Amino acid sequence: MTDISKQAFLDALEAAGRPLATASQVARELDCAQAEATEALEELAADGDIERVDVETDPVVWYPRDWLELTDRERVVPFPDRREVVVDQPAQFTRAQLSRFAHLADTTRTGSYRYVIREEDVWAAPFDSLSALIAGMRRVLPRECPGLEDWVEEQWTRATRFRLTTHEDGYTVLEAKSENLMGNVARPKLDDDVLRAPMSDTESWVNEDELATLKRTLYEAGYPVQDDRDLESGDPIDVSLDLELREYQQDWIDRFVDANSGVLVGPPGSGKTVAAMGVLEAVGGETLILVPSRELAAQWREELLANTSLTRDQVGEYHGGEKNVRAVTIATYQTVGMDRHRHVFDDREWGLVVYDEAQHVPSEVFRRSTSLQSKHRLGLTATPVREDDKEEDIYTLIGPPIGTDWDALFEAGFVAEPEVEIRYVPWTDDDARYEYASASGHTRRRLAAENPAKDEEARHLLRQHDDKQALVFVDYLEQGRRLADALDAPFVSGETRHREREAYFDQFRTGALDTLVVSRIGDEGIDLPDAELAVVASGLGGSRRQGAQRAGRTMRPSGDSLLFVLATRGTEEEDDARSRMRHLASKGVRVTESGSERV
Repeated sequence: MTDISKQAFLDALEAAGRPLATASQVARELDCAQAEATEALEELAADGDIERVDVETDPVVWYPRDWLELTDRERVVPFPDRREVVVDQPAQFTRAQLSRFAHLADTTRTGSYRYVIREEDVWAAPFDSLSALIAGMRRVLPRECPGLEDWVEEQWTRATRFRLTTHEDGYTVLEAKSENLMGNVARPKLDDDVLRAPMSDTESWVNEDELATLKRTLYEAGYPVQDDRDLESGDPIDVSLDLELREYQQDWIDRFVDANSGVLVGPPGSGKTVAAMGVLEAVGGETLILVPSRELAAQWREELLANTSLTRDQVGEYHGGEKNVRAVTIATYQTVGMDRHRHVFDDREWGLVVYDEAQHVPSEVFRRSTSLQSKHRLGLTATPVREDDKEEDIYTLIGPPIGTDWDALFEAGFVAEPEVEIRYVPWTDDDARYEYASASGHTRRRLAAENPAKDEEARHLLRQHDDKQALVFVDYLEQGRRLADALDAPFVSGETRHREREAYFDQFRTGALDTLVVSRIGDEGIDLPDAELAVVASGLGGSRRQGAQRAGRTMRPSGDSLLFVLATRGTEEEDDARSRMRHLASKGVRVTESGSERV
């Protein structure tokens, strides 16, 4: 007799695409005789695992005793023609694997995830070869999809069709793999300001001032450009790293050195700064580090002095506060972008340019720094997402993404996977709800964001987790002051003096303070301490990057960490919360939803 387990029966239902089935349908799905299937199903029914019912069209149909066993099971359903994958109740492994070659496009409250495989996902996939990428797809998809795999192979090949090289006379050349690509793709799409003159049927002379335009144009045409130019390597500097690298950090460094350019993409706490210092050691050339704020410049200087052999006279800062160019110079994007300072950086040969918080690079002011000539260009970011849909500019302006699956870092214990919960909070009373309903625009959003019921919800969460240090994030100063009073905690905002702010942060790091209320200055660009608990009271109308940055404040190798996102029920904050947390979900972080426990 065929041995049909309860699990095999559930698999047969899933394959048949229905919640119940006849013995003949089960036999067909499990490739056995109907009589054998009937006997095995009767045994499962006798054991209490499944149920049976007589119907007119067939003597018996069978179904699971507990219907939830179907609804709670993971299902991965590929749609090759649409290049989509829909997953119900995905496991963390499945989400992490899909994030390597697909984009999370949508989620639902019922736990359904829709992924889309785009051209740029294949170009940026963190695999060394096409065969490795295909093997990664097959590990997570329930069946082989030849048509989809053929399309993936085509996209993988497209990423090697164009490359930039340096002519022996020193100017830049665009090379195409074929006459057709140069004649029918590159030259029609790139005007004379970009391609100055043809050199052969497959080569063109490039205007170096228009390299960003060239890369962006061909990228949008479906052809990412490989940059193999012979660029400046800078005067050599002897520097050694005094830290032991983790295996994946060394892998990042090795992959960067092979490619000469790239963007390290990893969760907060994964040690991208340490890896960047490892790259500096490997390159061994004069280095320019670009940061969005003076505070980050000071942090970088202290990190370099503490963890490398560099001395104080080898590390300089160049911004509004001081202007010292050294073997390693840390400058703000804003200063480098100013015409009156530009010659300082253009006239120097840099062996390495590091773009910290690289998600800013596509913006008008910041992207001016990408024209600086350097053989090695390194970007650092945890959140390469932008609300203007210019994420691809990060890679065309700096280099391809280099990263490690967030899931792998969670599993290895290098980074604590946060428990993320979106909690829906009711209005305090009908008057508040009516005021919201009659408002519009920014006033309406602000009323939902500053819902006074969030004060008590935040206080409840902090009492419930009184063993954890907490950061409470707000977007509005009035709300921040109100929450600070309710929680008996300091409020740190842009109005807080630098010295006072640093004093609060130091007290938090040493444990003298258990709670800090922080405005949006805490999202990036300052040395905000990490916490075991984060509560986002407002700011859901901000960017996806902001949501990930705030979650990142709990993502350190320190054990269990919690992030609660408070959204006012029945308002647009509900959709905003799900949208802002989707980036984390795409990286393998499980995001749950619930109502206030106090209701």
